Amino acid sequence: MLSNFYIEKHVKDALQEDIGFGDITTENLAEDGDFLKAELNTRNEGILCGTDVFKTVFKILSDDVKVKFHFKDGDIIKKGDKIADLEGPAKYLLMGERVALNYVQRMSGIATETKKYQDAIGNYPAKIVDTRKTTPNFRAFEKYAVFTGGGHMHRFNLSDCAMIKDNHIRLAGSITKAVNKLRDKISFTHKIEVECDTFEQVKEAVAVGADIIMLDNMDLETMKSACDYINHRAIVEASGNVTLATVNNIAACGVDIISSSAIVAKAPTLDLALDM
Repeated sequence: MLSNFYIEKHVKDALQEDIGFGDITTENLAEDGDFLKAELNTRNEGILCGTDVFKTVFKILSDDVKVKFHFKDGDIIKKGDKIADLEGPAKYLLMGERVALNYVQRMSGIATETKKYQDAIGNYPAKIVDTRKTTPNFRAFEKYAVFTGGGHMHRFNLSDCAMIKDNHIRLAGSITKAVNKLRDKISFTHKIEVECDTFEQVKEAVAVGADIIMLDNMDLETMKSACDYINHRAIVEASGNVTLATVNNIAACGVDIISSSAIVAKAPTLDLALDM
C-alpha cells in the first residue's frame, strides 16, 4: 500500500527536519570507528505497524546499519517483546533513533486503536473506517496503519468520491439537485455519497439514487429505521458520536460502514524504545 518511493521521499523530509544542519551532539562525540548494537523493545501490548518505514530511516542514513525485525506489520506484540535487532555505526543509529521511533510508535498506536474498534463491533458485518481528519502530509501512513489494524479506508482525498454535505446541499438547493448535477458532470466510476441528518433527507437520498447514504449524528432508533427503509438500496454509513462504548450498538442497527476520526486523531502512540 505504501510505495518505497513515497516512503523514502517522506523519510528524507523528516530526517531533514530533525537533523537540520547537523546533529551537533552525535557528530562531535562519535568517532568513525564507533559501533553500536541496539534492540527495539515494546513496553505495551499492541499491533506493530511501520516496519518498512523504520528500516528506511536507517537505510537512508547508511547502508552499514543492519535492521532485523522479529515481527511483521499486523502482528500482536506484548510488553517486553524484542521487536528488532539493529547494529551499525554509532553515529547513524543515534542520528536516526528519534525519527524511526516517531514513525513506528505513531503507526502502531493507530493500528492498535483501530483493532479495538473493529473488535468492539463483534459479530456484526459493519466495518470501521477512517476519515479525512488526519495529520497533514502524514495521511498515507495513518491510513495504512488503519488497514494494518483491521480497519478499512474511507476516501483517501477529495478526488476519490463525491460527498455531499450540509453546506453542499445549501449551495445546490437540495439533495436532489446536488446529486443530479454531480451525476451529470463527474465520471461514472465515482460514487456519490450524501450526508443525512434527518429521516426526510434519507428518503430524498434514496429517491434520487445516491450510492452511499451517511447517517450523521442520528440516535439509534432513527438510525435503525433509516437502515430498514434503505433496505440495501445504498451503502449505509454511520458517523458521529462513535466511541468504543457505542460502536457495537451502532453496528446492531444494520449499517455497513462506521466512520470515526477517533481511530486516528485520538489514538495514543504505542510505547516502544530503542535500547542501545
